[in-house]
Amino acid sequence: MTASGLVLFAYDGSDLAKLAIAEAAVQLPTGRDALVLTVWQTFNVGFERASDLHLDAASAPEVRRAAEDTAADGASRAEAAGFRARSMAAEAAPAWKGIIAVSDDQDASLIVLGSHGHSGFPGALLGSVAGAVAAHSHRSVLIVHRRS
Repeated sequence: MTASGLVLFAYDGSDLAKLAIAEAAVQLPTGRDALVLTVWQTFNVGFERASDLHLDAASAPEVRRAAEDTAADGASRAEAAGFRARSMAAEAAPAWKGIIAVSDDQDASLIVLGSHGHSGFPGALLGSVAGAVAAHSHRSVLIVHRRS
């Protein structure tokens, strides 16, 4: 691992998650170690699959495989952006707790994720993974917002 520590990308396969990897590549020195994490759960998948194949959201093995594929896609993108990346899928609910747990287990120096911009009453009902990670983690968090 480099002296500046591991970067953990919370990656859900969305355009915003892809943007977060690209933005981190601009903000951080090249060559850093990175872990691209996709958090999953059955029924409420919580990520955008890397492929268009049908997914039975009630089948844990299928959801886990899809999450692993999504994380691998993110790791490929992180590699292309200049990081030394590996991928991981973890089952957790809610997602923010899984992100924090893995960042602690892996001793990440920075968590990077996109903010989907849920705000107001609907956002309060849906919750904000980025906001919860920032509020509850004792690690530094880089939240990337959609460009307007």
